[in-house]
Amino acid sequence: MGKIFVEGIKIYAYHGCFKEEALIGTNFEVNVELDVNLDLPASTDNIEDAVNYQTVFQVVKEQMAIRSNLLENVSKRTIAALFDRFPGIEKIKLKVSKLNVPLGGHIDRVSIQMEESRP
Repeated sequence: MGKIFVEGIKIYAYHGCFKEEALIGTNFEVNVELDVNLDLPASTDNIEDAVNYQTVFQVVKEQMAIRSNLLENVSKRTIAALFDRFPGIEKIKLKVSKLNVPLGGHIDRVSIQMEESRP
């Protein structure tokens, strides 16, 4: 077993409960940690046997493009989509951060982190 980290994914999206957030959007950062058996790709050196990082990024990008009021919702969808796309993933830890949050003061980010194992 091993871990794959896809970190610092920067995406502009329109998540949030406020009307303005849906109209103007803001920057988000997504970090993904995947628990997966790395023995086969380590032996074969073949991308077909591995979790393709580019595809992980594409799944995250697709899910972030679907508007949600809550980061919890987009995170749950992203985790489900990653499990669907990669049967070899055993566990996912996903952190989604909203940058420059409009909460009436200087806040660098708010984040939620979800962790799920394959059902």
